[in-house]
Amino acid sequence: MAAVIPELGRAQRLVVKIGSALLVGADGLRGEWLRALCDDVAQARRRGTDIVLVSSGAIALGRQVLGLPAGPLRVEQSQAAAAVGQIRLARAYEEALVPHGVTTAQLLVTLDDTTDRRRYLNSRATMQTLLGLGVVPIVNENDTVATDEIRYGDNDRLAAQIAVTCGADQLLLLSDVDGLYTANPKTDPTARHLPVVDQITPEIEAMGGDPISGLSKGGMKTKLMAARTAVAGGCAMAIAEGSVLHPLRNVAEGARVTWFLPDSDPHAARKRWIAAMKPKGEIVVDAGAAVALSNGKSLLPAGVSAVSGRFGRGDPVSVLDSRGARLAAGLVRYSSTEARAIAGHRSDEIESILGYPGRAALIHRDDMVI
Repeated sequence: MAAVIPELGRAQRLVVKIGSALLVGADGLRGEWLRALCDDVAQARRRGTDIVLVSSGAIALGRQVLGLPAGPLRVEQSQAAAAVGQIRLARAYEEALVPHGVTTAQLLVTLDDTTDRRRYLNSRATMQTLLGLGVVPIVNENDTVATDEIRYGDNDRLAAQIAVTCGADQLLLLSDVDGLYTANPKTDPTARHLPVVDQITPEIEAMGGDPISGLSKGGMKTKLMAARTAVAGGCAMAIAEGSVLHPLRNVAEGARVTWFLPDSDPHAARKRWIAAMKPKGEIVVDAGAAVALSNGKSLLPAGVSAVSGRFGRGDPVSVLDSRGARLAAGLVRYSSTEARAIAGHRSDEIESILGYPGRAALIHRDDMVI
């Protein structure tokens, strides 16, 4: 059966990665290009597509403002440039999207924020809330504090992780190349463009070499690593040449790209991931909560009759009925100590019990598999 090629115009939730070379030129910010991109973003929002932008460019902007020399920067210089550039980058996106009535938000993350389960859940909850409110998050690595140990180091892989975190069904990497080739087309006249990759094999991985133009920081190798992360999370990914005005519209109208296809959707992939985890505790629920769970509802503290095991926020737990039968598995939003304290209580009582406001659900339905 022929592979079904994704259509950008049909994306429900789209993450777009913008490389530094597209956004920042020798004379500073490429304002005309950014405004055209934001026109595309606003049009996609009007179609009902959620949009997240993972944008490079903060260091490139900051180093120009600070007059730092060309070439590699020391760590403290890069962090200083990022601090100066991040505020300008966020303001540029805000000014380009405000005329369309689109609100923006800035999210600065490090590798720790997606590998640590508690931080991951916080990032996911924040992003889901922003998208639910119609906001376009602008995401970048927090270069002002990130060290080598907690860095992604390139925004291709960061974008893939963000796509998985927010449950995107499509990821678009806007770069200086129009997709994956069997070899470097600049040096090999026999190189063929691959419009679709339905499986990332060792042969495909071997095609990832050095950046074709020298402008991309990560090169094709990091794009293939990003593709592996994205498709494992149920997200289709495309690599597209992004220097043209209206790059999203260009892709939607048939520009040459390479699509990497997942074997499931984001929701199913996330459920498989949760189901495969080893539970660190058990939560027993009453009959009413059991019915609610079977109807796709979240688990509220009021329906909990017992808690066992030791677990932290974000850990996997099993949900049992009063007879001990396993009803579900999920990622819990409270520690075992907190869960015991609020078990059997209404959500509006959580703050008075714990001394701080908490989340209404003990396990949200998006973090549960029945």
